[in-house]
Amino acid sequence: MSDQNHSGLRKISRALISVSDKTGIVDFARELRTFDVEIISTGGTAKALRDSGIKVIEVSDITGFPEMMDGRVKTLHPKIHGGLLAVRDNPEHVAAMRQNGIEPIDMVVIDLYPFEKTVMREGVTESEAIEQIDIGGPAMIRSAAKNAQDVAVIVRPKQYSDVLSEMVKNAGGLSLKTRRSLAQTAFTLTAMYDMKVSMYFAGAFRQRETGITSNTGGGSATNNIFSVGGDGELVTPPAPIETESEEFSIEAFRGSLPGSARWSIGKKADLRYGENPHQLAALYKMSMSMRDGIANAEVLSGKEMSFNNYVDADAAWQLVFDFEETACAIIKHTNPAGVALEPHAVDAYRKALATDPISAFGGIVAFNCPVDEAAARAVTEIFTEVIVAPDYDPAALKVLRQKKNVRVLRCWPSAHRDTVEYKQISGGMLVQTRDTHRIEREALKVVSKRAPSEKELDDLLFAWTVCKHTKSNAIVYAHDKQTVGVGAGQMSRVDSVKIGAMRAQLPLRGSVVASDAFFPFRDGIDEAAKQGITAIIQPGGSMRDEEAITAANEHDLAMVFTGVRHFKH
Repeated sequence: MSDQNHSGLRKISRALISVSDKTGIVDFARELRTFDVEIISTGGTAKALRDSGIKVIEVSDITGFPEMMDGRVKTLHPKIHGGLLAVRDNPEHVAAMRQNGIEPIDMVVIDLYPFEKTVMREGVTESEAIEQIDIGGPAMIRSAAKNAQDVAVIVRPKQYSDVLSEMVKNAGGLSLKTRRSLAQTAFTLTAMYDMKVSMYFAGAFRQRETGITSNTGGGSATNNIFSVGGDGELVTPPAPIETESEEFSIEAFRGSLPGSARWSIGKKADLRYGENPHQLAALYKMSMSMRDGIANAEVLSGKEMSFNNYVDADAAWQLVFDFEETACAIIKHTNPAGVALEPHAVDAYRKALATDPISAFGGIVAFNCPVDEAAARAVTEIFTEVIVAPDYDPAALKVLRQKKNVRVLRCWPSAHRDTVEYKQISGGMLVQTRDTHRIEREALKVVSKRAPSEKELDDLLFAWTVCKHTKSNAIVYAHDKQTVGVGAGQMSRVDSVKIGAMRAQLPLRGSVVASDAFFPFRDGIDEAAKQGITAIIQPGGSMRDEEAITAANEHDLAMVFTGVRHFKH
């Protein structure tokens, strides 16, 4: 029965073809026929091949059973799976095939019902989604892939040309190496497919039980789970998992993170390089997510985005959307070089720029409002790498497109919701709920003798929000809802206080200070007081809180505790 020589070649004599995506299938089947390959097919694929003059045997003619139950049952039969699973060099398998009239099938060409596209449609019903869950397809793919020793399995149109090229070289045969590679891709596909179905049902169940919806389209819902995926190939270490994550409410965790997680991501674009030129990089997107987020931003003009552009643009985007008022942020190396709030975009930008115009050169600018012509002209007065906003006036786009090196991104506003984020470490992942906390005036605890004025409170809350988006140890000086000085990423908090003051281009006197964590010693407060500040916002919670309060009172500073810290690494 075996037609395999010592080099591992297996001649393809019989193929089963059944695909939803008909791209290239007629030409592929026609080429198979030149090698005298007998073709078995089903439904629409059989009709498409027959209409193109290709001889086809219907699956029902092989099994002796018609397709039934709206096509749900057609290939789940011993004469199909026996032909795929039988080991050709096993005498018992060969005898069983002869006894039961089973003929071997050497190749399976199958894709799967478009489940993901279906659930992404607006208004799709659960019954419509269920009908797009493929049963026979994954079963045949897995049977063929399991028996890669004897059977080739093809699951993507892009594989057709390479398979045919090898068959031409080997007189209609395929090597064992190729069959094993095809099997790996096939198992990846079915794993992803099952994962996406699982994600849909988990989300749909959660929505029915809790009323909480996830950030998927078309009413679908997903669950966080690990898998391989993407375009069917494994990713090389150190990240062998392609992932697709979902965002959902903390309430759904019921007090804890899930016991397992599975994600899948698909490659959107190759990037020129990573953080450094010697590193490979690509942009992947979460294929079942909505259109929000920097990964889904539309590049309207300018050069292609780099790895670092995306990282900084995301930092800027997340910062501005932590404000309800019109906001502008200028980011360098993920830290704010300047942030300001003003009713008009151009005024917010100019105030943000005034914080540190030198550092702003070559920075990333983000707005949480549409950009008009005035704001666009202001941004282009100095070199800017990226500008990102939810929209642009036609006149603004005309101005920006004159600057060929400025990358102009339109990004859908992100909903302010509780989500899960992952950080890869060697050998594993750290998982946490995202820091979406927003402090309210009522939650502030005044601990100093002097309470802050309403204006000071406005500036304290502004500084606190900017501080949340600044690398720890973080200190932010602010005045009139404008950053005045930023001290970021220092090992010592008092050094951050000093650096923030040292870098200030605007007067510090009359400003307020935010600290992302408590002051472990009073030295940071004493240093800030030298600059003429009037108020401090900090989490509190140190064993030395009384020392900090005493220092504030000695300098006649208003001090409030938030009870929440915002470390950022």
